[in-house]
Amino acid sequence: MRKILSMLGSFLWKAQGSSLPRCTLAIVICFFVQFALVMCCAAAELKQKTIEAFEHYVRVCDARMEADLRVSGHFLWLDSLPEPGRDQLYDQLRSGQLEIREERTQEGKAIKVPGGLIHDWVGVVFVPGASIQQAVSFLQDYDNHCRTYKPGVRRSKMLDHTDDNFEIYLQFYKESPRRVSFNTVFEVHYSQIDATHVISSAISTRVAELQNPEQPDSPELAVGQGHGYIWRLNNYWRVEERDGGVYTEVETIALSRDVPAIFAWFVNPLIRRVSQESLAMLLSATRQGLLAKPKELGPGDIPPARRSAPASPCD
Repeated sequence: MRKILSMLGSFLWKAQGSSLPRCTLAIVICFFVQFALVMCCAAAELKQKTIEAFEHYVRVCDARMEADLRVSGHFLWLDSLPEPGRDQLYDQLRSGQLEIREERTQEGKAIKVPGGLIHDWVGVVFVPGASIQQAVSFLQDYDNHCRTYKPGVRRSKMLDHTDDNFEIYLQFYKESPRRVSFNTVFEVHYSQIDATHVISSAISTRVAELQNPEQPDSPELAVGQGHGYIWRLNNYWRVEERDGGVYTEVETIALSRDVPAIFAWFVNPLIRRVSQESLAMLLSATRQGLLAKPKELGPGDIPPARRSAPASPCD
């Protein structure tokens, strides 16, 4: 297999400056892409060394987030930017735009994850006229996330709730670039810093790929088995009430299988695009949902999430 990959890579490298007819080169490249997709869609197994490296990366990120909040006083990532660029981005947010960037948390150098890839993105959106009570209540309405965040979330349910701690179930579904679906369980914790600032973390405790992604009731593959598109997923939310509305930020840290180096030149840009688009859809749906629910909940502390009756299936 390595010999085949080497031959393909060598051919493409030489073909860039060759006089091959365009149609011939196009056919070869098409074959190469199809071969790469087959290879990248092959079964993968999550290894313990990959889990340990991801958990280490998360600990480094936790320390960075804590330092931003407690030491630097930067609640949103925009606050760490110099002026006047920071003010310009805030103006763009208040005009309805999203701001998204890729994070590259390091320890002096890149943190290596053998057998896996880390996807770390952060984005923020502004919702005019909303309060922090509304925003938190909206995020905690887990039984309806399958409606709020469809079609990316196909099923959702609150499994347990005690004070500021939640256990939730989400079934993710994605059509492109390949149909895939996962049953996931998250542990979620909220902390109210003060009357206008709230943070939360949602840490995946179980991720299982469905054998037949088109079927919501499909049997699962064993945890850690499958195509490896998602092995771990953590979401870190920050909500700030200011400027006549709420700023809602989320940092998403995901773990997936790695990509053979020979395919990285075109697969990695695709992965980054999909990750960015997924985060943009999450933020946009949050903004649209809050704008559609302008009713004020009233003054006082953030109300506890309501344990509603099980919602009707979304699929």
